[in-house]
Amino acid sequence: MLPVMLFSLALGADAQEKITTLRVRDAVELRTPVMTDQVNTAGAEFSAVNLLKSEMPLNWKGVSARQVSSDAEGWMNFTKADQHYLLYVAGTRMRAENFMKGKLKITSPVRWQLYVDGDLKCTKESAEDSLSQAQPKEVAMNLEPERDYEITLKLLSGADDKLAPSVKCEWIKDEGFDTVNFLSSPDLKKRFSLANTVYGNRVTGVSVSPDGRYLLTSYRDSYAKGKSTGRVVLSELKSGKVLNERLPEDASWMPASVRLYYKVKTAEGIDLYSIDPATGREEVLQTSVPDDYFVWSPDESYLMYFPEEKGAEEAGPLKHVVTPDDRIPGYRNRRFLAKYDLATRTMERLTYGYHSTFLQDISADGNRILYSVSREKLSERPYSSSSLFELNLQDMSVDTLVTDEGSMNMAAYSPDGQQILVIAGPEAFDKVGMNCGSHPIANDFDTQAFILDKATGKVDAITKDFDPTVTLVQWNRGDGNIYFNTNDRDCRNIYRYLPKSRKFEKLPLEVDVVSKFAMADNNPSYAVYVGQTDYNAGMAYRYDVKSEKSVLLADPMKESLQDIEMGKVENWTFTASDGTVIDGMVCLPPSFDASKKYPLIVYYYGGTTPTEHGISSPYGAQIFASRDYVVYIVQPSGTIGYGQEFSARHVNAWGIRTADDIIEGVKAFCEAHPFVDPAKIGCLGASYGGFMTQYLQTRTDIFAAAVSHAGISNVTSYWGEGYWGYSYNSVAAADSYPWTNPDLFTKQGSLFNADKIHTPLLLLHGTVDTNVPMGESIQLFNALKLLGREVEFVQVEGEDHFVLDYDKRVIWQNSIMAWFERWLKGRSQWWDELYPKRYL
Repeated sequence: MLPVMLFSLALGADAQEKITTLRVRDAVELRTPVMTDQVNTAGAEFSAVNLLKSEMPLNWKGVSARQVSSDAEGWMNFTKADQHYLLYVAGTRMRAENFMKGKLKITSPVRWQLYVDGDLKCTKESAEDSLSQAQPKEVAMNLEPERDYEITLKLLSGADDKLAPSVKCEWIKDEGFDTVNFLSSPDLKKRFSLANTVYGNRVTGVSVSPDGRYLLTSYRDSYAKGKSTGRVVLSELKSGKVLNERLPEDASWMPASVRLYYKVKTAEGIDLYSIDPATGREEVLQTSVPDDYFVWSPDESYLMYFPEEKGAEEAGPLKHVVTPDDRIPGYRNRRFLAKYDLATRTMERLTYGYHSTFLQDISADGNRILYSVSREKLSERPYSSSSLFELNLQDMSVDTLVTDEGSMNMAAYSPDGQQILVIAGPEAFDKVGMNCGSHPIANDFDTQAFILDKATGKVDAITKDFDPTVTLVQWNRGDGNIYFNTNDRDCRNIYRYLPKSRKFEKLPLEVDVVSKFAMADNNPSYAVYVGQTDYNAGMAYRYDVKSEKSVLLADPMKESLQDIEMGKVENWTFTASDGTVIDGMVCLPPSFDASKKYPLIVYYYGGTTPTEHGISSPYGAQIFASRDYVVYIVQPSGTIGYGQEFSARHVNAWGIRTADDIIEGVKAFCEAHPFVDPAKIGCLGASYGGFMTQYLQTRTDIFAAAVSHAGISNVTSYWGEGYWGYSYNSVAAADSYPWTNPDLFTKQGSLFNADKIHTPLLLLHGTVDTNVPMGESIQLFNALKLLGREVEFVQVEGEDHFVLDYDKRVIWQNSIMAWFERWLKGRSQWWDELYPKRYL
């Protein structure tokens, strides 16, 4: 491997630095096309420069390449075409340590094109007879800190050219950037970037056939904005033998027979087709079924539909809002249940009324269904209640199983149909599962599992003493065990609950965060799961239940990630002053040097969900570590996944205990890590994490810079204006209201403590955020401007609570990075380039 060239000489304004090495593909011979006419449709005659436009990949995948180094004068030389033309593709990679402006200067006597990150930037159309006549061209570039730029040249050599192809590449730094370190080499290891969280090939889903013999694996390759390809692969689960790689993307298992089905839209509705996985034979199952979402009955005799009825709307421009949630688009619409009998081809309406009904589960024999009805109940939190019913489809009789339960999320049958598994908040069923110590109110987001016996009505709170927060995966008929995906501290793990022994067993899987888990309901010998770690994502494994061993089935991102230099991630905990052990993790910069002093970025949860391991978040540790920051992620009081007592600290606190943990943790972290510069600490968060960013600045001056995205500055206005502000506060401020507990709604907000903020603060907000309205940032911005404090406010046009548009997300993230570079690295050029000073 050739060495990376590091340029850091103080050369003054417009200093030139040679790029001395290029990776070069073997030349491709091109011939002059046959001239059927003298000119083309634009009236232009053929020119050799047209050959430069020949389509060919600009990457190095699957091609033979070599490296060419420059001579003493900086020229890199190639073989001349002896007949026709030769097209060379050469490239390198560039990166600057900090923001830098400059010009890429290319000199060559032959025709060439310059591409930066695949985009054409410059074309030279003529060829000269001597090096002295070669006219250089310059392309101005802004290099973002620690971002990799792919530089690609296409060089065209013709047999009639006087000179062999050669090229000289130089980087010219603009004035003021002469001391910024600059790296260039084809072998330069890349840094992790925002693009790696969005683009690339991943396994997105897995599904096992009912008999456990076959596996469906779904892949999604996102390769450009709004562009992706998907494929579904059928294989034998045990052997891994691939049977079909061209299945329809919506192919799914039928619930009983070992067959796949897929849908084809027609003018009359939907046609259903089946596929035999053993033979590949396709058959028509049914034609012209209703074109809407449905689920199969377990016996495959009917389809369950969820028809929607549109709610009444006022005529004219005015709207009479009748309830808080009536502001939400579509709130007046209702959904019901309907059964489509495949034999008679008849749709039968099963539920009717003012309130929506939701299917929870269908019994194994298909004769009964569980459904719930949710009703608004504004007189008490959580301002709605759910009731659970069982409908006998044979005689349409209904049994009421649960009445007016405030925090029920879902329900499912046991394999024998005699018990019901309910996922609900800790206070469900008269608080039988509540276990939050001295806290009078539990965190309702910390969902628990309950087993309801249909015959006796007795409820068993099976997770009362189980710390992870649970979501049901499956109550397996084959082994009788219940499988949960859990928020387990800062991971998502799969646990198996054994009803007979009342024990939980954690499955020893190979990823930190499990996103998908599937196993056959009748033959649970193997499971398949998808997940991510701190260094990879979208991997699929097969898990042998008996041996407890995992086998890697697919790692489609490996190729794109193996060229990236990742930062090392380690767990780090500290013991708070009250004796609580607070989890966290640290991510070190790539090429970490313990003898250096690094700025620190601190990140914490939004809502009450822990910050998980992994590389898929735009706030991920690897993104900030790639820019040469040490990253400390702390899991402070209030988060779920650590037990009910820990999560209940979120209730009626609005940051009191959480801020204490963060401040104490940051101080302990700096003391334990001498390579961190305690004067250069930044923090950021979004949503509730944005609130925490703002609130922290009213409590401490340890941060040198802070970033709040979609943060809450005034708990009262958020409570009243956000679509879900009042309902979120049914947990965060349970049984408290602005008129009963005004201190909680004011003293805990940054707006009412704005005079205490001295940290430079960047506020970012989507202009159409319905969760946390943009006014939350506007209010604090106005206050800090009047106070003369260092604050900036950037609105992201047309974006809601999360920035979905990728182009906007790039600018959004650059704003965050430029802000930290300004205040934590002492370089304001990037920020000034993004947001020039305005004098209004």
